[in-house]
Amino acid sequence: MNQDGNTFDKGFRKSAKSVGNVMGNFHPHGDSSIYEAMVRLSQDWKLEEPLIEMHGNNGSMDGDPPAAMRYTEARLSKISGELLKDIDKDTVEMVLNFDDTTEEPTVLPAAFPNLLVNGATGISAGYATDIPPHNLREVINALLYLMKHSDASLEDLMKFVQGPDFPTGGIIQGLAGIRQAYETGRGKVVVRSRTHMETLRGGKQEIVITELPYEVNKALLIKKIDELRLAKKVDGIARSVTSPTASACRWSSS
Repeated sequence: MNQDGNTFDKGFRKSAKSVGNVMGNFHPHGDSSIYEAMVRLSQDWKLEEPLIEMHGNNGSMDGDPPAAMRYTEARLSKISGELLKDIDKDTVEMVLNFDDTTEEPTVLPAAFPNLLVNGATGISAGYATDIPPHNLREVINALLYLMKHSDASLEDLMKFVQGPDFPTGGIIQGLAGIRQAYETGRGKVVVRSRTHMETLRGGKQEIVITELPYEVNKALLIKKIDELRLAKKVDGIARSVTSPTASACRWSSS
């Protein structure tokens, strides 16, 4: 998209055009996998800093699929320009693409650590990774400190980056799992929804969920809670309502 001039300061282009260019020049596989990656890069409930701006239906927190690529339009977001601004300065090794017609970088000479900021999930030959997203400002401050103090300890860096920062919010329970992940590369982070109570007419109360744990499907969550209510496994809940224009979920007491 950068090579085609499909950047934040230009107009949107059909997603199918970008997918075709990627498939023809860099990724000789199915167009569906390319488009799925493109859609994910535009979802602000998946990425801390979305790398693509998309016009049209790009899915939802309820697990709704995006519109076909012939219907949507996309362009690189402004922050993607920071990832790509040194791409032509010969700062990394370049290799030939799959049919030897052009070159591609072995790694991206990014101006900020995108793997930490936006996270990464994937499986390769015998390896798997699941990096949670982090706050851009916190990561940059930690990097600036590390550049001046190359012998900085984990305690020093955790003064800036205290843990993951999920785009859907939520409350992280405890620090032990975070520290273990930063020390060893493996750790468990427990995230709870953020809730508050509101009083309704007639003395009833309402539980309002305003932030969900990362990558939790909102529609499936509501369905599961309703199933618990109908099965009488949770007493005192009368009904549930979800706002079609927001990510808030509401449960009224009986």
